[in-house]
Amino acid sequence: MTDLSSDVLHYTAFATDPGGGNPAGVVLDASKLDDAAMLAVAADLGYSESAFLTAPPDGLGEPGRAFTLRYFSPKAEVPFCGHATVATAVALAERLGPGAFTFATRSGTVPVEVAEVGGVLNATLTSVEPYLEEAADVAEALDALRWDDNDLDPGLPPRFAYAGARHLVLAAATRERLADLDYDFDRLLAYMTAHDLTTVQLVWRASWYVFHARDPFPVGGVVEDPATGAAAAAFGAYLRELGEIASAATLTLHQGEDMGRPGLLTVELRDGDPRVRVSGAAVRIPT
Repeated sequence: MTDLSSDVLHYTAFATDPGGGNPAGVVLDASKLDDAAMLAVAADLGYSESAFLTAPPDGLGEPGRAFTLRYFSPKAEVPFCGHATVATAVALAERLGPGAFTFATRSGTVPVEVAEVGGVLNATLTSVEPYLEEAADVAEALDALRWDDNDLDPGLPPRFAYAGARHLVLAAATRERLADLDYDFDRLLAYMTAHDLTTVQLVWRASWYVFHARDPFPVGGVVEDPATGAAAAAFGAYLRELGEIASAATLTLHQGEDMGRPGLLTVELRDGDPRVRVSGAAVRIPT
């Protein structure tokens, strides 16, 4: 990877404006960094996650376009991060050209396709195979959020959902409930740690295929994640398994509006493929 920089790059994903979406640090050649150094970089940046590329396992993807990809929050390594994957793929495409990339992550192999759309690079990641579980101790999560049962949409039950990382999906009954996020950081952190969760995926259904989302992320040392590709993938699987959408469908998720960092995520489900595709733009943040 001698043609790629070891500098820390700054990108935002799921937005075309550097002031929107979810920022990520990207190191295109982290071969000289050990785990402690990667964590230190992520902590110094303070973004919800930063991404680090190293050499791929033997036989992974097209030579020169396949990498090992790791993700660190300011507090710890995480198994998979959607927005940092999108940011990394776009950063690579700017240097190596659009097209296919393949990433080996702790959660499995994640292919990404980058294409130019209207003068902006967009990346589409394909998740690992997702699954759902019954959510445990939901009352504790609601108490930590300062929600109660009346704040939930009865048509969208709580579940743990996975598509590379585990999330608790909770659907708000109203947009106002979603907008009013004031939770007990330490208590939600304890709940999420106990259940091996990366974020809590809070959603509100605006229409059949359009949702608004927010993602508390205390396990990463961050109050809220502005745009969460891993949770979006898990949420797509959640809706499909519950029969809330067709087996082939395209969803639009709006996230970050309540933080002043609006982002747009597209989630695609295909017949005959259990995996979920998440798409969005990414642009470099001037530094």
